[in-house]
Amino acid sequence: MPPEPAGSWPIIGHLHLLGGANQLLHRTFGVMADKYGPIFSVCHGIRRVLVVSNWEIVKECLATNDMVFAARPKYLAVKIMGYDHAMLGFAPYGQYWRDMRKLTMVELLSNSRLEMLKHVRDTEIKLLLKDLHDRSIKNGGHVMVEMKEKFGNLTMNIIVRMLAGKRYFGTDTNGDEESARFQKALGDFFYLLGLFLVSDAVPFLGWLDFVKGFVGKMKRTATEIDSAFSSWVEDHRRNRLNGSIDEEERDFIHVLLSNLEDGKISAVDTDTAIKGTCLSLILGGHDTTFVTLTWALSLILNNREVLHLTLARLLHGFEMGRVSDALIDMSEGPGTTMPKETPLEVILCPRLHSSLYEC
Repeated sequence: MPPEPAGSWPIIGHLHLLGGANQLLHRTFGVMADKYGPIFSVCHGIRRVLVVSNWEIVKECLATNDMVFAARPKYLAVKIMGYDHAMLGFAPYGQYWRDMRKLTMVELLSNSRLEMLKHVRDTEIKLLLKDLHDRSIKNGGHVMVEMKEKFGNLTMNIIVRMLAGKRYFGTDTNGDEESARFQKALGDFFYLLGLFLVSDAVPFLGWLDFVKGFVGKMKRTATEIDSAFSSWVEDHRRNRLNGSIDEEERDFIHVLLSNLEDGKISAVDTDTAIKGTCLSLILGGHDTTFVTLTWALSLILNNREVLHLTLARLLHGFEMGRVSDALIDMSEGPGTTMPKETPLEVILCPRLHSSLYEC
């Protein structure tokens, strides 16, 4: 058995060592790893948790002995909001998990499917750049922008469009009641999923989660999310019956309907499997992408040398061309810095063909 930190209490285990308003869990585990080694166990209430901080041991756990660690614990939040663990990331290991994982990797996340939906990513990136450009022009070239929000909206729009062909986030969706409800429900889902629930650590004290109101909030959030997903599935089902689907417009729900309604997966009903998979893809693809983008931009802005190098490489990729063949107006206007009477305008053109930048 791996070593266990001292200080475990009956019933709650090491919970009193892991909590705290100003205590970051990963730093607490880091201190424990320095003392007890790269692999140790802690008691999360009545559950024993294995903590690994060495890539070689991680490889042994998740690659060499992946079948041993394939089982997943059950959580109250996932039971209520995640279709009773029908989400791929939380589903118990078994035939359903194997079938859905195979379907997801082969049909949904295959290179051919992602290439077919490439226009979704291109369109959303262009819309983001247009929004930033319009804000800059409107505010005279200088404006503060919350890029964390922009990256979050970009990532979520790409995921939802690839799933269901809808846009729910961004300035062009303001005032849309359906969009507002979905945004709030999804925000509540992420928040509630990250809460510590007593019933997950000490099941016989689960009544405390009811007293605090967490269970009621989860049920309301589950209802809102299920309402949105149900409308997606029904819309796609009607489109299939009408036969009005082009191959390039076949999003993930179309693919799931084609595969699941043939009876290939029978562990759960078709609609639940589709909605659980949609929620899994949103959960798995959102934070991992937009947090990485936000941190990358933050590191660039906080390192002046890297920022200048990034701008230099960006500018080096373009040729500067004239807007027209008219002679350049060299006259100067009044002012301390002697600005040009007619500002010089240029067009930026890629030095190489656009396809070469896609790699």
